[in-house]
Amino acid sequence: MENLTFNSPVLHLEGVIVSEQTLYPTFLFFLIVYVFIMVSNIGIMLIITMERSLHEPMYILFCNLPFNDAFGNSVIMPRMLGDLFKPTSERYISYTDCVAQAFCFHMYVAASHTVLMVMAFDRYVAICNPLHYTTIMTPRMVAKLSAAAWGVAFVCVSILLSLTIRLNHCGTSIVNPFCDNASLFKLACESTHINNVYGLVYTAALLGSSLVYIIITYAKITAVCLTKKNKTLNSKALKTCSTHLTVYLIMWLSGFIMIILHRFSGFAEYRKGAAVLFHIGPGFLNPIIYALQCSEIRHVMLRIIRSKRVMQ
Repeated sequence: MENLTFNSPVLHLEGVIVSEQTLYPTFLFFLIVYVFIMVSNIGIMLIITMERSLHEPMYILFCNLPFNDAFGNSVIMPRMLGDLFKPTSERYISYTDCVAQAFCFHMYVAASHTVLMVMAFDRYVAICNPLHYTTIMTPRMVAKLSAAAWGVAFVCVSILLSLTIRLNHCGTSIVNPFCDNASLFKLACESTHINNVYGLVYTAALLGSSLVYIIITYAKITAVCLTKKNKTLNSKALKTCSTHLTVYLIMWLSGFIMIILHRFSGFAEYRKGAAVLFHIGPGFLNPIIYALQCSEIRHVMLRIIRSKRVMQ
């Protein structure tokens, strides 16, 4: 019957499939993770916004990351949690909502790369050209970098989804925990050659350019540290750059593994579980990594906690 359906306005979204015995533990696990992601990421944004000592280019640019993590998980998690209590056969989503969810999901992924790239540029200027840091990283430059990070992601993802929604679709089943571009164009009943070509070019350009840029940037930072042999400079570089690189590697590996699993139908079951874990992983780990590694943010958080204890 599915092949006879033409441009159906309603799709069946498989979601997360769990047994009755594991339903409540699964729901509780994802709920706790989602609450932690939202509280920790929004909390970090508020701390940076309210604390004047953190009104520096590095932290302002970093604000894009927790905002993106909160945004990306809000698109996926609430609906997924609600669908857990519905029978698999009754999990429906409108085609429009599915496209919107796919767009937001890919915006989250693309912005993760572009934001980390502009953060790498900030670290490069701070360590390799410290005397001119304040003249280069002005509020205007920070605003331009942030706008560029989101603007590039928006344009690339808009083209990606535009190529998909132009296709007539005969299928109605999204065999994935949430909507994404690959799941949508798999429903098409006409040639997806252009989509495949652009999808591969887009993925290679996004992952490749960010990886090459990060490697080149940190190679130059390493060269400066080795040349100057300044213990203070090396300590500062190690502290800020190790944090940045850890976050980047988590995000890059998550995206890369998801792409590989999407390309091989034999790993469909692994892909479904990995899709959720790899989506929530960066949003869960990023605030922990930055809170532990970034002494400035950590000190502000501890001061707030202590002040609340005194007030009690």
